[in-house]
Amino acid sequence: MPPGDTAQDKPAETCVLALSGGVGGAKLALGLDRILPAGALHVLVNTGDDFQHLGLHISPDIDTLLYTLSDRANPEQGWGLAGETWQVMAALEALGGETWFQLGDSDLATHLWRSSQLLAGVDLISVTRELASRMGVHSHVHPMSAQPVRTTVHCAEGDLPFQHYFVRRRCQPRVHGFSFAGLDQAQANPDVMALLAGKELSHIVVCPSNPYVSIDPILKLPGMWQALRDHPAPVILVSPIIQGAAIKGPAAKMMAELQVPVTAAGVARHYADNYPGLVDYFLLDHADATLAQEVEAVGLRPHTARTLMHDIYDKTQLAKTCLALESP
Repeated sequence: MPPGDTAQDKPAETCVLALSGGVGGAKLALGLDRILPAGALHVLVNTGDDFQHLGLHISPDIDTLLYTLSDRANPEQGWGLAGETWQVMAALEALGGETWFQLGDSDLATHLWRSSQLLAGVDLISVTRELASRMGVHSHVHPMSAQPVRTTVHCAEGDLPFQHYFVRRRCQPRVHGFSFAGLDQAQANPDVMALLAGKELSHIVVCPSNPYVSIDPILKLPGMWQALRDHPAPVILVSPIIQGAAIKGPAAKMMAELQVPVTAAGVARHYADNYPGLVDYFLLDHADATLAQEVEAVGLRPHTARTLMHDIYDKTQLAKTCLALESP
């Protein structure tokens, strides 16, 4: 716990919903987890990145959240497990198997357990809840849906499944757009929808995640963004772009290729145009304070803070900043 944070500092009766993709969003989710009472944080996680690989169901963003919140994540790369070994991948390569998506030996145990549970008929929501419990995670980690939604990247090489674009092709092809197979048939996580139908939530935080492939799949689920908009809790969105660069991942590259200004203001316009009335506060880094007028011009309420997170102190301070904002 950072200096100055004690259990007595934590709000007594606060319930917070955070929306997150993978590594970038998990940083703020960890800050929220550390300052809130156990069980007070609910994280709604993108599953558009999920895919089948080597016969296993892989949920990259969910696992990043689980590993981060359980203090097991690799601190250098932000994903995967600390102290990981790679003997299975080495043996698979020797057999001529596909190793473009690297799965560590301990990480494989997570995928094997999840896949066996899904094969037995347990849904992804219940499986994720049990995984969180077994890993000692006290916050609630919610897949965005129990039904499969799969992100396709439309790019210069044709239509690529997200992980083939992101990992196999290392985000190199020029992007034209995105689509989400199964979205119309999917149902938003019922536990989260029940939460949004009640009055327990004090804040809704959109963590700094890629707007196109991490947050859009969540918001585009039937009824989701409207339920978030209509809840009385303030919706605070933290920009994933600082001074024209992404905090993590290919968001800046995607924006440039989509001919969107690679700025926090460009992100603000995306949300204002696609989800009118959703965002109450748009958090800009102090370095982008000059963009506040542009953000305000698209109808969002700008608020500047230190949003670049290097360590746990930065993460908890940003979390505190978000929770200090009240309904306008």
